[in-house]
Amino acid sequence: MTTVELPPATPEPAQVPVLSRYWSDAESWTLPNYLRQNGYQGLRAALRQAPDDVIETVKASGLRGRGGAGFPVGTKWSFIPQGSAPGGDRPHYLVVNADESEPGTCKDMPLMLASPHMLVEGVIIAAYAIRARHAFIYVRGEVASVISRLRTAVAEAYDANLLGANIFGSGFDLDLVVHAGAGAYICGEETALLDSLEGRRGQPRLRPPFPAVAGLYASPTVVNNVESIASVPSIMRNGVDWFRSMGTEKSPGFTMYSLSGHVTHPGQYEAPLGITLRELLERAGGIRAGHTLKFWTPGGSSTPIFTAEHLDVPLDYEGVGAAGSMLGTKAIQLFDETTCIVRAVLRWTEFYAHESCGKCTPCREGTYWLVQLLKRLEAGGGTPADLDTLSEVTGNIVGKSFCALGDGAGSPIISSLKYFRDEYLAHFATDDHPGGCPLDPSRSTVYADKGVRP
Repeated sequence: MTTVELPPATPEPAQVPVLSRYWSDAESWTLPNYLRQNGYQGLRAALRQAPDDVIETVKASGLRGRGGAGFPVGTKWSFIPQGSAPGGDRPHYLVVNADESEPGTCKDMPLMLASPHMLVEGVIIAAYAIRARHAFIYVRGEVASVISRLRTAVAEAYDANLLGANIFGSGFDLDLVVHAGAGAYICGEETALLDSLEGRRGQPRLRPPFPAVAGLYASPTVVNNVESIASVPSIMRNGVDWFRSMGTEKSPGFTMYSLSGHVTHPGQYEAPLGITLRELLERAGGIRAGHTLKFWTPGGSSTPIFTAEHLDVPLDYEGVGAAGSMLGTKAIQLFDETTCIVRAVLRWTEFYAHESCGKCTPCREGTYWLVQLLKRLEAGGGTPADLDTLSEVTGNIVGKSFCALGDGAGSPIISSLKYFRDEYLAHFATDDHPGGCPLDPSRSTVYADKGVRP
């Protein structure tokens, strides 16, 4: 094992891309290449400060969690009890939530594939700040290539004395484990993830106590998303003002927007927070040729949908919230006029019913009945009274389930009824219509299971 020698740091422009700047470089994932990209300069800067000062720097930056809720990262770190505080003498743990499972979300996996050392560096800085000596990256088990790439990066870091004992001669020790999950959506919920990491069935825990007090192994624990942790090194390298020069006042910095669906060039688009979908579509080539935007999700299928009327909503936490949805994971799923809203919502609801852990009755039973109702409505066998029942069942789940899965299942239903109630009604049988979807299924990719392409 040889302590790595860092090359001199180079100035970085206050502009995007930051996270994805080197993704297209040859072998961007290797340690030598990452070191040439100012890699581990943020760690060196952090280790020259006291842990509490690192926390204050991240708090001052305004970095908000990129996993969905948008909670301030530095504030979350500061909740960890220290010294004589209750729980202050127990070991602290850092857990990175890499169980990317939200439909439409696909930002963390390419980040870990192309730049795993960016995450590893962020883990070391975060662990130092919260005084943790053990850290875990919990990865969705199906992504074997990502797990392999991460474990190789961790091994490189150990060989270079970036992990293990006395990192950079600072006296700080850290062990990092890459843990493969078993592919359950519910393990994206932080307390279910902790249960899974402990070897139990992944199910949400009752809170309080919160993970910061009693998390992994009943010890103080911070759980952060991949993108949240990967954003920390650049802040430590370049400073608070640099980070705040991008984004908006209350949602500063940069982030990854995942565009998928009926868009000309789907993919990851890194941009400052506050950009609009109209601007993102200009970069992505617009909606596929010959079609128009009908509806879209700003943060994955668990967020209330938007329509073409929302093209100019600022895509930051405040702007999206004020417009009636949530920024979530910035998973922007785009659907054109060929898509049946009822069929799309049914597909999402089937997913949530399948992924319900079954721990609480509202979610376990409610998602099942939502699927039955939507199937009947989609097939044309429903009545206007079924729409009232659909709303009633959804209301019995949202805000009443053990975790946010129930809320996520209800979001597309509530918002689709708000914007597209007439399309639901158009599925009912009339003298002129036998019932069922009024749209031509041969024109929509939502009907891909029928072997049809537009």
